[in-house]
Amino acid sequence: MHTPTQDQTISQPPHPTRRKAPWLLLAAACLAIGGGAYWYKAQAKDAKQEPGGKNRPVPVAVIEAKSQDVEVFLSGLGTVSPQSSVTIKSRVDGQLMQVLVREGQVVRAGELLLVIDPRPSQVQLAQAEGQLKRDTALLENARLDLKRFADLLSQGAIARQQLDTQQSLVHQYEGAVASDKAQADSARLQITYSRITAPFSGQVGLRQVDPGNMVRASDQTGLLVVNQLSPINVLFTLPEDQLPRVLAKLRTGEKLRVDVYDREQTHKLGQGELASMDNQIDPSTGTVRLKAAFANAQGELFPNQFVNAKLLVEVQKDAVVVPAATVQRGQQGTYVYVVSPEGVAKARPVSVGETGDHQSVILSGLAVGEKVVVEGADRLRDGAQVEVKEPGGKPGGKEGKPGKPGEPAASQNATRPEPAPAAQEGKHEVKLEAKRGVKPEARPEAKSEGKPEPSEAQAGSQPKAKP
Repeated sequence: MHTPTQDQTISQPPHPTRRKAPWLLLAAACLAIGGGAYWYKAQAKDAKQEPGGKNRPVPVAVIEAKSQDVEVFLSGLGTVSPQSSVTIKSRVDGQLMQVLVREGQVVRAGELLLVIDPRPSQVQLAQAEGQLKRDTALLENARLDLKRFADLLSQGAIARQQLDTQQSLVHQYEGAVASDKAQADSARLQITYSRITAPFSGQVGLRQVDPGNMVRASDQTGLLVVNQLSPINVLFTLPEDQLPRVLAKLRTGEKLRVDVYDREQTHKLGQGELASMDNQIDPSTGTVRLKAAFANAQGELFPNQFVNAKLLVEVQKDAVVVPAATVQRGQQGTYVYVVSPEGVAKARPVSVGETGDHQSVILSGLAVGEKVVVEGADRLRDGAQVEVKEPGGKPGGKEGKPGKPGEPAASQNATRPEPAPAAQEGKHEVKLEAKRGVKPEARPEAKSEGKPEPSEAQAGSQPKAKP
């Protein structure tokens, strides 16, 4: 067997991996460059096709400025207060015998509510009436004696002093009779107090004392609370800056309407009139208190309920009104986008008046019938080409008739977005697969969109398709 010496060199064939490494690196670099260029062109093409691009009109929703009467309100926070409220207390001492009303019951004026034991007062009445009869009899006898003494004095049979003494005795008995009558009347009054009636029509609250308990006139806790709920009052406040407008209306004798809403200002609870106003301003808050009266026939207003009060101070006739969403604010002030018949949006400065109920009054800068942008103004610029659509819907709706602002279009729920073209879907798929690490050149769509074909090295690395 031949053994090689140290001077001899053993020749080995080169490793196949080392021989192909430069070509693999070159192929990978070509793939990276081609994929980056393809992705950049797809992004640029998508940017041009996005809404608001230079080559496509901006989809917007428009509405016509209309003319209508606008009611101007002054808003303030208020609390419902009963027109009359009374805490029923006992005026006599005794045992509570009966409670003739249920908690929460609506009672009428003069209706019997509670009965306190009247027997002690009845005994006092009987005693006073007996004393009255005794003193009345003594008075009658004294008057007869006075008449006799007067006859005897005329005959000279008695002295003048006896007549005067008898006259004084008659006066004493007259005083005793008057005192007895007062005691009898007091006993009758105590009996009347033992039967408690409703002072006015209203609703009974929760009772504080149950039947069988002893009640006293000195007790601080009442037996019942009765509130008058119809009519009812609402106390609310307004800033002192708005006071001159209210005073100007009150001086003319005009009746001002007041509407009240719930906490969320979504449900109207009632409509009434301004009844009175406080005579001073609260210096701690800078507000003035006002009182409005409401019929409250349906009972929607309840004592101590929190409400939002709106005082009507003016009605603007034939004012130009647009949705509040159309008014934009910038460095130059307020403006709106007006769409011309040619489909071009122009920014126009306007002067805004009263704003409320999602509507704004335009004092100047806009005419009735002009179309203003209500949706999509954030993507507009002055002089941009626009495409009219329905509010909340797709383009191609009825021009200039999107419906009321803030309400969805009638066909919004039944309308589905149109599918994107096949080429556009392909671009989005390429972008998504590029993020996942798939080479975009491996897709057959690359050739159809004018992308460079893969090189021979790339073609050699791809497996051949079976026939």
